[in-house]
Amino acid sequence: MQTCAFTRIKEKVESPSSVALASLPFQIVDAHVHTKFSGKNNRFSGIPDTEESLLADMKANGVIGAIGITINYDDNMKDLSAINVIHCAGIFEKKVNVKRLEAGLKSKKFSCIKIYLGYIHQYANDKNYHVAYRLAQKYKVPVVFHTGDTSTANALLKYADPLQIDEIAVQYRDVNFVIAHLGNLWVETAAEVAYKNENVYADISAFLVGNFENVSPERWEEYVIKPIRWSFGLMEDPTKLLFGTDWPLALMGPYIRAVQSAIPPEHWEDVFYKNAMRVYKIPGLPASAPRK
Repeated sequence: MQTCAFTRIKEKVESPSSVALASLPFQIVDAHVHTKFSGKNNRFSGIPDTEESLLADMKANGVIGAIGITINYDDNMKDLSAINVIHCAGIFEKKVNVKRLEAGLKSKKFSCIKIYLGYIHQYANDKNYHVAYRLAQKYKVPVVFHTGDTSTANALLKYADPLQIDEIAVQYRDVNFVIAHLGNLWVETAAEVAYKNENVYADISAFLVGNFENVSPERWEEYVIKPIRWSFGLMEDPTKLLFGTDWPLALMGPYIRAVQSAIPPEHWEDVFYKNAMRVYKIPGLPASAPRK
């Protein structure tokens, strides 16, 4: 998640957040948000990290559902099903708490599993994680991997390389896997892993995070739009990419516009909505949702 080089820009420019949003004839699902709600402004973006702020951003951008990421089976996690937000059980530890994870999946408190590669210093194929993959098989839920850049210096990047997802995808062909952040900055590797494996997808969240008011169009094009466009072109499959933001690290509007710029309009509905519904199956939302 690139931040510093872009949030320190001082010159006044026409930023991604100032460009008009083209009207979309369908609704949107954000496949990567965080819902711990600290109540404070996010340190990267300045966005208020509150439920009210999330709902406002969703409503402003036609986002009718989202995938919320948690850490370690969060007992204090608020039920957000009323706004069509489902949650992943975030495994932020070396050894999976099997009892808590299975209880959460069985009760449908969790609809997916998130493994924090890089932040936790072990590879995706570590023996400690295989119980999570087997539970994903049993309950027919997807597994999301953090990959690529991290927000702390204590993380180790060698564990966040998306290439290792290839091995897991081959071993567990009946489980769907999602490469979060498209492996950024290993975008080419992540795209190849998704292209090669029928059961691997990628969300395109957090290519940049922070306040985008002073990010120039040239930088936005180079570091956000081009990687998305290149990956989509390599895969030759509109079912592989899922729209996401990493809210509250970034507002939804600029990322919607980035996808509109990077991907042909005939495939927008897949990337913005259908692919997330195929992978995550948010209760109460149809497989396809025309904009009201």
